[in-house]
Amino acid sequence: MAKGRKRGRRVLLIVLAILVLFPIVSVLATAVVPPPPTILMLRQAVRGEGLDYQWQALKRISPNLVNAAIAAEDARFCSHHGFDMDAIQKALDHNAEGGRIRGGSTISQQTAKNVFLWPGRDWVRKGLEAGYTVLIETVWSKRRIMEVYLNVVEWAPGVYGAQAASRHWFGKDAADLSPREAARLAAILPAPRRYEAADPGPYVRRRAARVQAAMGAVRNQGLNLCVVGRGG
Repeated sequence: MAKGRKRGRRVLLIVLAILVLFPIVSVLATAVVPPPPTILMLRQAVRGEGLDYQWQALKRISPNLVNAAIAAEDARFCSHHGFDMDAIQKALDHNAEGGRIRGGSTISQQTAKNVFLWPGRDWVRKGLEAGYTVLIETVWSKRRIMEVYLNVVEWAPGVYGAQAASRHWFGKDAADLSPREAARLAAILPAPRRYEAADPGPYVRRRAARVQAAMGAVRNQGLNLCVVGRGG
């Protein structure tokens, strides 16, 4: 009986060690190598959407897209440590009033979710997302977080990352995106399966115009310095 209990404790310790070490090892590995196709990518590919995932180093992605992502998704990206409490509170207040649900996730949180976890809104996934967010903010640089984010985010059914999106919507490389094109890509991020960047409807045109205007503030106020440095 005693041997059985010892064996059980040993197995439990091994399982706990794996649960603790796996996230750390996976975050360390993806700090230096491109992530493999994500769970979302594979799930949608199985459903017949295809898989267009083209990794592109950040230096080969236009700074216009970096500025657009910050303007549209996370204005405090360079100053927070993974969580924007003001944005979360505003989202909670807005959602309590009813109407369209608004999220308060930062680019760091979205990156953690997209790379390491499955789609969904359950509390287990949200808890793991918070843990992975802390890990990538600790291990990765802000520049690396932005690089991974821009490479794994979905921009059309079966189309993932800045390079694939640029080719899909505008027929050009991500390095050559204009401010207007970058703003349009950022504008469709809330619902890339519903909206189009190349030939947008009224909603996307209005949102893209707001994003492009905000991109000026991102540059002028240095909200992008942790990614593009001075002169970006």
